[in-house]
Amino acid sequence: MHVKPAGPLPADPRGWDSAAGRSSGAGMLERLFGLKARGTSVRTELLAGLTTFLTMAYIVAVNPAVLGQAGMPPAAAAAATCLAAAFGCIMMGLVANYPLAMAPGMGLNAYFTFTVVKGMGVPWPAALACVFLAGLIFLLLSVSGARRLIVEAIPRPVLAATAGGIGLFIALIGLRDAGIVVADPATTVALGDLRSPPAALALGGLLLAAALQAWRVRGAILIGVLACAAGFWALGLAQARPAGYGLSDLSAAAFRLDLPGALALPPAVLVEIVLVFLFVDVFDNVGTLAAVSREAGFTGPDGRIPRLNRVLLADAAAPVFGALAGTSPVVSYIESAAGVASGGRTGLTAVTTGGLFLIALAFAPLAQAMPAAAAAPALVLVGSMMLGGLKEVDWREPEAALPAFLTLAGIPLSFSIADGLGLGVIAYAALRLLRGRASRAEWLVYLLAALFVVRFVWLRG
Repeated sequence: MHVKPAGPLPADPRGWDSAAGRSSGAGMLERLFGLKARGTSVRTELLAGLTTFLTMAYIVAVNPAVLGQAGMPPAAAAAATCLAAAFGCIMMGLVANYPLAMAPGMGLNAYFTFTVVKGMGVPWPAALACVFLAGLIFLLLSVSGARRLIVEAIPRPVLAATAGGIGLFIALIGLRDAGIVVADPATTVALGDLRSPPAALALGGLLLAAALQAWRVRGAILIGVLACAAGFWALGLAQARPAGYGLSDLSAAAFRLDLPGALALPPAVLVEIVLVFLFVDVFDNVGTLAAVSREAGFTGPDGRIPRLNRVLLADAAAPVFGALAGTSPVVSYIESAAGVASGGRTGLTAVTTGGLFLIALAFAPLAQAMPAAAAAPALVLVGSMMLGGLKEVDWREPEAALPAFLTLAGIPLSFSIADGLGLGVIAYAALRLLRGRASRAEWLVYLLAALFVVRFVWLRG
């Protein structure tokens, strides 16, 4: 739903909004963010930033739980998550003056762990180097203007289905980690024992988070994850206290990326990993930017987004910093819409969110005590919300429905974002050619389809 720009709140009795009593700090914020011009106030922006933080703070617990399964030290991964999120939010606020928050992305962290590290056998420092390389390319594409060309080349049905496929992918990981879904030699997958403590606790946490979210409670997902973890600790299924730690433990992932190790990978493997990080990052950020801009009323009558170049620069620099800090790719968060709905209209909202992530650094060591199965409520609930884009697909038109379906089903069933995306692009290109509707304007789609065909044949040959 579109939200009109909010008018200024009534004067705060503490003097934030009164002309006579406004503090010099508030005056500086006014000059920096142009609060009056956006019809907002310092108080509104601070509350909006807090709202955004509460809706996405679950990533501080969930990201280390996912990256920990790749062998990364959980406390270090949590510290990197907080630092990368803080950098992305603050840069977005100061450079672009947008209420858009950033943090390591769900889906890409799963691809990092389960496909790249565990599936391909790439050590996590080399995988971080791949994230860094993708971030550099992302930054170059944003500065050169080629980023828009790539986004416009991907068929809309495939793009919409990619988000849905990633949602199913991370939901499947959550269900598997909790023992709700298990491997079965006869049927491939089967329902697990729901009476087992891990499955029961995960389902309870999921229902709690979903109910709180339905009641519009801020931080619903985080509450569900923490409640699930508390159950594990209470039953003695996980250690309630983190192991001893020091500064070296919190920085164990920072600057650990292994560029020589990444460049020593087979060329086809390196290109695939970097391209998946790059493509998903590009599409995720563009989609989120468009949605939040519409929500805030920034988009002009012609559909243009103001200060787009600054926004692209900010969200392209964040993945580079994130790789250096020691985490999977950083993306824009759709949860930013919660802050916008609360009245956030300037970069002060994003800066506030970033400041709260810096404060959350104090809790990074607790990630060592977080059982992986406790992240299941967040993985399943966020995964379900990522299916919303499927409404953009015309399921009555085979030219759209088949590529979208192959992408949607291929990502979770192959446990690979690249495989699902490849199947969708190939199907779309083939149907366009067979129907005689190919055009020169879509040359990049056919090039990508050809590359995916070569990849599938090469890997299977």
